[in-house]
Amino acid sequence: MPETKVSRAERQQQTRERLIEVATTMFLDVGYSGTSLDKVALEAGFSKGAVYSNFAGKEELCMAVLDVIHAEKIRLVQSVFAEETSIEQRVKSFVEWSRSGLGEPRWTSLEVEFAAVARHNPWVASELVKRHREVRRLIAQLIEVTVAESGLETTIPIESVATALLALGAGLGGLRALDPRIDMDVFGVILAGLVRTRRDE
Repeated sequence: MPETKVSRAERQQQTRERLIEVATTMFLDVGYSGTSLDKVALEAGFSKGAVYSNFAGKEELCMAVLDVIHAEKIRLVQSVFAEETSIEQRVKSFVEWSRSGLGEPRWTSLEVEFAAVARHNPWVASELVKRHREVRRLIAQLIEVTVAESGLETTIPIESVATALLALGAGLGGLRALDPRIDMDVFGVILAGLVRTRRDE
């Protein structure tokens, strides 16, 4: 069979994906400060120029890495709440997911280290804010659909529930990265306190 020609755009996309793949391993293994664009380019088999043709700098590359990690975690949470089971079972599945999906030491450390960069980098700060807002929106959307299907309502506005759960997840993740014995059942307890049987109209 004749070889299929790869377009320039496809080659660039392949290069970008390879750089993110290598950078993910490095950022998780040695952290943000321990990773350099030179090392990423060398390990990926490209010149440093190839890195800069895809990313403005290390901050943008790290943001892309975190985007990939977050997208996978969001996908898993969405799959849990898409289950055709009772609200109790969905919450139970979510708590079980949180045991392995939150507090993994390497990516939690990377999150904390990169968040510290925002203090001196307005671009990083603004990009993190955008992503946090999008995560809250997705959480709110999941909650709204789930409680509606289950004949429930939230005890506080859905947007506030989403903010509380995001903050709880971030806090528990940080604690669990240091102490794996942290009890993740608190997620179920908090969720149970934030919903109730819908009142008659």
